[in-house]
Amino acid sequence: MNSLKKMLKLRILTGSLLIFAILLEILLFSAQVVAWITGIVIAVGAWEWAGICGWQSRFTHALYVGALFLTMLLGYWSLEHYPEAIVYILLISCIWWIIAIRWIVYHQRRGYSSMPTSPYLKALLGGLILLPGWCALYVLHDRYGGEWVVFLFALIAATDTGAFFAGKRWGHTKLADKVSPGKTWEGVLGGLLGSLLITLSFALLQRMTLAELIIFTSLCLTTVLASIAGDLLESLFKRQMQLKDSGQILPGHGGILDRIDSLTSATPIFLLGMIALGIK
Repeated sequence: MNSLKKMLKLRILTGSLLIFAILLEILLFSAQVVAWITGIVIAVGAWEWAGICGWQSRFTHALYVGALFLTMLLGYWSLEHYPEAIVYILLISCIWWIIAIRWIVYHQRRGYSSMPTSPYLKALLGGLILLPGWCALYVLHDRYGGEWVVFLFALIAATDTGAFFAGKRWGHTKLADKVSPGKTWEGVLGGLLGSLLITLSFALLQRMTLAELIIFTSLCLTTVLASIAGDLLESLFKRQMQLKDSGQILPGHGGILDRIDSLTSATPIFLLGMIALGIK
């Protein structure tokens, strides 16, 4: 019991510091500066993903991070010179997440996995997970402003927090025990409730009409469901490699991937919905 309280306190302290740092970064700096700061976060996530690929040597990890960073530079150049490229990046990301959801469902139903075992294929998939999310975050900040990025982060944080506490208090019915044994349907409902409160609060600040509120709430619900898929997919890859956390860089939280897995799937879906619905 004491160890659980200690872990919870450490988790809250680390989370609070992260939230403070993220708010300062998003609200004080330009989209370009935010892109490079978050690019460093993605690079750390890529280092952790190299471990999920099964590579052991630091040299191989560094090569993978370098390759992903070069791809990130190419993506940045493309978005600066051809802004319409983001739509194609987001569509590719959506196709990938549809495939990923199929893997999650297949593994849960059949009790064995069709997940790839080749480290090179998993390295490619790591790029599909990390890079579109980074591109979407940059474009969201650049086109819509920092307050929309703050809202997205708050939406996902509220989902994670609601799911964590509801799951701890009332969780009994397993969501996907063969993928992530700790997640429950009660936790999902708690996460949805938390996200709904954030959505309604933001919609009120934006003075949305009833029609706009319904459409926006639907987009946010879809985004939250996508964030759950991102969380489950990382859990599936970690389970395949018999890992509890992707790393130990964040006390009480694990690795960087353990914190951004939901955002990697949610951000592209959210931005694509914003563009498709013509939200300005």
